[in-house]
Amino acid sequence: MRIIWLFGGLLSLGLGLIGVVLPLLPTVPFLLLATFCFARSSEKLHHWLLSHKTFGPMISDWNRSGAIRPKAKRAATLSIVAVFGLSLVMGVKTTVLVIQMVVLSAVLFFIWTRPNG
Repeated sequence: MRIIWLFGGLLSLGLGLIGVVLPLLPTVPFLLLATFCFARSSEKLHHWLLSHKTFGPMISDWNRSGAIRPKAKRAATLSIVAVFGLSLVMGVKTTVLVIQMVVLSAVLFFIWTRPNG
């Protein structure tokens, strides 16, 4: 069973790292999932992720109080606006734009109602 958790952790970590550069893919949820999986499969990787200079504090903030740092909130907002703007520029169908607007608005609402880390 540990190998399955390890694979899930590595996959989640990979997706989280890709999310650092792709605005549509969220980083922190995948890092939280990786932390969860590594806690069940690899003490070394779990410790590495929690003590990571960049990602560790975000994970600790979330684990401690469900908090998101203001800088991360601003970055997420900018990414969401960029993705929606790109959809507008590309001429995406109105139906898709409406669905995107509803989903992305819900994501922004969630992000901005979390406590600050």
